[in-house]
Amino acid sequence: MLSVLIWLPLLGALTIVLLPAAIAEKRSQGIALLFATAIALWTGVILVQFDPALPGLQFIESLAWIEPLGLTYQLGVDGLSIPLIAINSLLVWIVIYSSDRDRTRPKLYYSLILILCAGVAGAFVAQNLLLFFLFYEVELIPLYLMIAIWGGNRRGYAAMKFLIYTAISGILLLAAFFGLSLLSGVGSFDYALLQEQSLPLVTQLVLLTTIVIGFGIKIPIVPFHTWLPDAHVEAPTEVSVLLAGVLLKLGTYGLIRFGLGLFPQAWGYFAPVLAALAVVNVLYGSFVAIAQTDMKKIVAYSSVGHMGYILLAAAAATPLSLAGSIAQMVSHGLISALLFLLVGVVYSKTGTRDISVLRGLLTPERGLPLVGSLMILGVMASAGIPGMVGFIAEFIVYRSSLLIFPVQTLLCMIGTALTAVYFLNLINRSFFGRLPDRLDNLPPILWRERIPAIAIVILIIAFGLEPSWMLRWSEQTSVALGTPFLHSTTALVTGSVTPLPLPPLP
Repeated sequence: MLSVLIWLPLLGALTIVLLPAAIAEKRSQGIALLFATAIALWTGVILVQFDPALPGLQFIESLAWIEPLGLTYQLGVDGLSIPLIAINSLLVWIVIYSSDRDRTRPKLYYSLILILCAGVAGAFVAQNLLLFFLFYEVELIPLYLMIAIWGGNRRGYAAMKFLIYTAISGILLLAAFFGLSLLSGVGSFDYALLQEQSLPLVTQLVLLTTIVIGFGIKIPIVPFHTWLPDAHVEAPTEVSVLLAGVLLKLGTYGLIRFGLGLFPQAWGYFAPVLAALAVVNVLYGSFVAIAQTDMKKIVAYSSVGHMGYILLAAAAATPLSLAGSIAQMVSHGLISALLFLLVGVVYSKTGTRDISVLRGLLTPERGLPLVGSLMILGVMASAGIPGMVGFIAEFIVYRSSLLIFPVQTLLCMIGTALTAVYFLNLINRSFFGRLPDRLDNLPPILWRERIPAIAIVILIIAFGLEPSWMLRWSEQTSVALGTPFLHSTTALVTGSVTPLPLPPLP
């Protein structure tokens, strides 16, 4: 079941690479879309057969590989990874469908997207630490090449900066994984075996610190964030959609899976630090976003801020807060993908993303009224307006974290108000007012540019009106992940009161 998510996109990439040059120019996108559709349908099959009532791993696959190194082909999926796998499959389909049909070097472009899809899916289902690391590094190569080849004027600088930061992240994680395997005496990298080991607290803290920094670069946590705005600004729209929508979630997923999951005792000492870093992320990202005039930079720094909410919920580590962190991952994935898609449409039609130059785009006859309307919906969702997925995700995060970290949670709530400030500034300056003469008679919006954004908006509203459609997948896994931390005696150092239990879903 799960191997198909890895090997099907790789088969698609190989098929495109082997196409004759004359055929590849015209058929690469169609073949990539065919494989992306198959991946999405197979993900649907997995969702149908997945049992949300079971907290543990499902669809387990195990195959001996390089036993002297402790490397096994061990796959499994639970409530933490299943929503992210679904988001990955959805966004890959959307990216391929909405890509420019005149894209240069299409054979390389679409094969890289499918390789990226395989690497991300593999990382989310890998249950061997070394196998996870291999998939974690696989996604680095196609993303670097896509920024370096199809990016903007400073694409070389942005791609190299991304490569250096991500490489450092991988080195730190590999060191922590090897340290855990050697010091535990297991001689294996299997997650289930390492989860049962008990190490001295000081050793746990050292390893956990390394893991937090490694995944903190990917999330990214301030001050390791500087690669992200540069990558977003220089990357093509499709890369920005995947980067914000799913690739950043490798950091938060890894932090919960390999941080909290392997070191529940040490997590209690680290939780206040993570909560403080969450506040820094939220406030720093929000204030810097207010100062930007480039649409893409505003959305990029908004991502930095909103990832702080996930970090806050993970730090609280109660069953309810972990459910909130997973919900926030889904919420941020959908909303950021929508916003980057719409910014890309604005740039393709007007030739600029500068909000000091743009205005009047909501003009019904000569502007971009549909783009403006969808942008307003996306902004409302990001600002946490009730009835949309952003509201329910942030509400659960605040509700569950308030009793554990009251001051930090209240400070993070300021970020919700600041989100409204910088996004309303973007909407007011770009979409209202009189359309300037130089932007008169903009090119029409094609249906292939409308359908992806409309599909995401439908999901944002559907999950906002019926949150159980999103939350039910992760409820039992959140309880299983949060319980060891709550029962740990070192959890008392957080000064937490008794956390509230996870309420039944409607």
